[in-house]
Amino acid sequence: MQRCGIEEVAASLNSEDVTLILALRESEDTEIVRLRELAESKGIPVIEGSKSDLWRMARRNDGDEPPGILALVGRKPDASVEEVFSAGGLVWLLAGARYPVNIGFTIRTAEVSGSDAVFVDGDLNHDERKAAFRASMKAHRFMPVHWVDGDEIVAKARAAGFRVISLEDTGDKGPWEEDLTGDVMLVVGGERDGIPDSILNASDSVVRVPMAGFVPSYNLQAPMAVVAAEALRQRSN
Repeated sequence: MQRCGIEEVAASLNSEDVTLILALRESEDTEIVRLRELAESKGIPVIEGSKSDLWRMARRNDGDEPPGILALVGRKPDASVEEVFSAGGLVWLLAGARYPVNIGFTIRTAEVSGSDAVFVDGDLNHDERKAAFRASMKAHRFMPVHWVDGDEIVAKARAAGFRVISLEDTGDKGPWEEDLTGDVMLVVGGERDGIPDSILNASDSVVRVPMAGFVPSYNLQAPMAVVAAEALRQRSN
């Protein structure tokens, strides 16, 4: 998904579906300037970032300096709901999450693990949504994030041929026992009430991350990370 540094980005622009460029702000490197101009000539959006931004986003950093340019491949960050379902893949639904930081962490987890989109069914105001995006390391710049009605988006996913798999304590098998390949919508519930019954009833399967401690539940992003990693493992094989 990421191409890192001048050589990789140059090769990618000539051979892959680059959907976004992140470049060092006010860079005077002639090759970075050339690649930016090439991307813009192809209609590819270019975002500028600081050194710290490039450092945090790069999958590798050589020496003391971050790479001056990164490319996103294969995922369209501003894809509409219809485009997401048409393209297929793996998407997440956060059904009823309330806390901006938790939502931000889950968006980041989804992006890092290679998911194709996140749908959020949560009643957040403008400032709370901004706080969620800050907590996500602004991962919404690199992956579609849509605020939706949970029942409606599940219906659209099923109509598009997606299997709906919910992550809930009532599940009778672990995520490693479930097929997480193909077109899949994974659902995690809110911090207080979990996944609504209407969505559970519409799910094709319910999985559970085992617990062995005294405290009766994980924090929201912990079981999501387990399932996201398992999905990445299965889909990479």
